[in-house]
Amino acid sequence: MQVPRYALIGAAIALAATAVVGQVGHVENLEAVESSVLRSASPKERLGKLLFEDVNLSDPPGQACATCHRLGAGFADPDRSAPTSKGVRAGLFGDRNTPSAAYMAFSPKFHFDETEEHYVGGQFWDGRAATLEEQAKGPFLNPLEMANTHAAQVVEKVREAPYAPLFAEVFGASALADAEQAYEGIAEAIAAWQRTPLFSPFSSKYDAWLAGRARLTAQERRGLALFEREDKGNCAACHPVAKGTDGRGGLGTDFTYDNLGVPKNPANPFYRLAPAHNPAGEAHVDLGLGGVVGKAGEYGKFKVPTVRNVALTAPYMHNGYFETLRGVVDFYNTRDVKPRCPDEFTAEADARRLGCWPRPEMVANVNTDELGKLRLSPTEVDDIVAFMLTLTDGWSPPGAR
Repeated sequence: MQVPRYALIGAAIALAATAVVGQVGHVENLEAVESSVLRSASPKERLGKLLFEDVNLSDPPGQACATCHRLGAGFADPDRSAPTSKGVRAGLFGDRNTPSAAYMAFSPKFHFDETEEHYVGGQFWDGRAATLEEQAKGPFLNPLEMANTHAAQVVEKVREAPYAPLFAEVFGASALADAEQAYEGIAEAIAAWQRTPLFSPFSSKYDAWLAGRARLTAQERRGLALFEREDKGNCAACHPVAKGTDGRGGLGTDFTYDNLGVPKNPANPFYRLAPAHNPAGEAHVDLGLGGVVGKAGEYGKFKVPTVRNVALTAPYMHNGYFETLRGVVDFYNTRDVKPRCPDEFTAEADARRLGCWPRPEMVANVNTDELGKLRLSPTEVDDIVAFMLTLTDGWSPPGAR
């Protein structure tokens, strides 16, 4: 049965927007950006939007790229009912939290930086896709996501779509005749849409402050100072936000990889999948980058996410362990100070109540140089969180409407 192709996604967007206290017109402002982008969009970009939002490209129909990457949810998953994202097939879940697609057009092609001696760039939590185009191909064929069995199956659906003539306009009259060529075109168009300013609008309160159009509160200014202090919060070491030579604020990530010592998430539904999907059960350990590059020294490392729109993208970390942003900062601050919880499957709320942290999912390669014992007071933790709440796109000053 066919689902309406361009199903409205506003309800979840509006819900996510309520996470930003005091923000005016968040969703409306982003929708205005979308309208502006569409007015000047190329045919390839318009095609990319249609493909990105088409819920009939999954098997069975019902899930699109936009299902897990919603505009008003920071281009992350608005469904908070589970820490990892649901597949289109009932009862199936991925093992990871959906990363935000915002600002990922700036991620360099996956490579090893010989000077810095670490991996940089790429897409997905583990960098397995070198580019946006490669990333766009993955979810269609992932059995725990959109669940198509082969590329030709996706292409056949595009042949039957009302936008098939636009595909022919962009890629040529016979572009859909060859499934392999057409699949490349699908990925190319989706990546073109993701490279539009809609995904990287630089329209937060912080950006307005950098441009002299907004004022940060005293708490937000204190949080920014701590965020950037190398001897205190040191968040900017991996999440740079300072104004660049182009006049814009930083991207909120350096696109590198790190093992932060995140515990296993007892709420992760992937642990309870059948052996066909997860043969290890609760013993499953996500190797992250190390599983992609085949190096034990990279086990447990995951791509640094952007802190832009972080107020909208809970839960946090690759497995969604942290439900709250304050919990993340508290973990960074006290990971190596608090005792270990006796049970490795201890949820964030219980760990904070008990005054402990569970052992890392991957005990090797944990970053102990830049976090774990930051010496932040509770007030300073709150200040950093307050600053990060200024990084949500679609900001308008109070009284603007």
